[in-house]
Amino acid sequence: MKSDTDTRFIRLRPMSQIIGFVGASAIMAWAIIATSILLMDSIGSGNFREQAKRDQRTYEARLNALASERDSRAAEARAAQERFNSALEQISAMQSELLASETRRREMETGIEVIQTTLRRTMKERESARDEAQKLALALDSQGMTTGDNAATTSDDSTLDFLAAALADTATERDQITENAQNALLQADEMAAQIRYLEDRNEQIFSQLEEAMTISVEPLDKMFRAAGLNTDSLLDEVRRGYSGQGGPLMPLSFSTRGEEPSADALRANRILNQMDRLNLYRIAAQKAPFAVPLKGSFRYTSGYGMRWGRMHKGTDFAAPHGTPIYATADGVVIHAGWQSGYGRMVKIQHEFGIETRYAHNSKLFVKKGERVSRGQKIAAMGNTGRSTGTHLHYEVRVGGKAVNPMTYIKAAKDVF
Repeated sequence: MKSDTDTRFIRLRPMSQIIGFVGASAIMAWAIIATSILLMDSIGSGNFREQAKRDQRTYEARLNALASERDSRAAEARAAQERFNSALEQISAMQSELLASETRRREMETGIEVIQTTLRRTMKERESARDEAQKLALALDSQGMTTGDNAATTSDDSTLDFLAAALADTATERDQITENAQNALLQADEMAAQIRYLEDRNEQIFSQLEEAMTISVEPLDKMFRAAGLNTDSLLDEVRRGYSGQGGPLMPLSFSTRGEEPSADALRANRILNQMDRLNLYRIAAQKAPFAVPLKGSFRYTSGYGMRWGRMHKGTDFAAPHGTPIYATADGVVIHAGWQSGYGRMVKIQHEFGIETRYAHNSKLFVKKGERVSRGQKIAAMGNTGRSTGTHLHYEVRVGGKAVNPMTYIKAAKDVF
């Protein structure tokens, strides 16, 4: 170290030089490693953001496809309802035609029996007249000419006149009987042709109704089975609540003589049973939560299952603040108010031991004890309770145990 008047020398021992070199090298190495880590983290964050954006775009595209599919299923449901209404009209018309055809058939059978009775009676009278004529002829032959000629002649003339009149009446009656028989045969042929026409038309009506019932009932049956519900016990429960009978679903019975029902009657009863099953399914579908709680645009933000080490017992739907929320089935409100963690929440008790919950709402439009219908507005979406943003937390519970709500929503996608 040199100054204006003096020069000083500093000597570093080899060990000091080594320590200084090692320290400088360590600082430089640390700087290089830290810079590399920061650079790699920056690059990784950019890739993660790009991946998140790509996933978001893919998710939005999938949601749009699901929304389109939902609209398509709704259109199919409306078409199925129209087919059901058409089937009801056709079965009513079919019942009327069947009853009318059965009445005409009984009238035809009665007319044929009357004609046959008349023919038998006329043939018996004709045979009696012939026997009487033969007896009179034999009596004339055996009588002989015991009286005077004039008396015999007078007796013979009167007898011949009587025989001629009897034979003329018999011939006229025979001709009338023949004409009546021919007319009866013509009427029988016309009746047979009309019966064949009615049978063909009934076959067409039966086929159309059976096809309509198959198209309408099978999707509903699959929907309830996909939701994990026992269809037999479910329909029995609905039937107990709606046990009335009457109208177009009364069983058909055309026989009044204690005979077995005809094939057409059995076939019609099978169709009516299918229609009754379809009607019970329709009632059950209104009472089970197969609908989506939102009608406008939304996106799924979290599903049912484990999340952050805890069980997430519902499905989350995100939409703008204040979006209307609708009941997914008919039921009774058992809670409408604040509940810890859920915020403003609505609980609805449905049939078959099913309960639905709608949480984190900003407003409630129903009260405890109120009966609601499927599609009725019950709340507005919000961010109350333990929530990180505006969304609806939707739960479905069966027997008090939470189940995946998407099981019901997906099961109904082919019907509603």
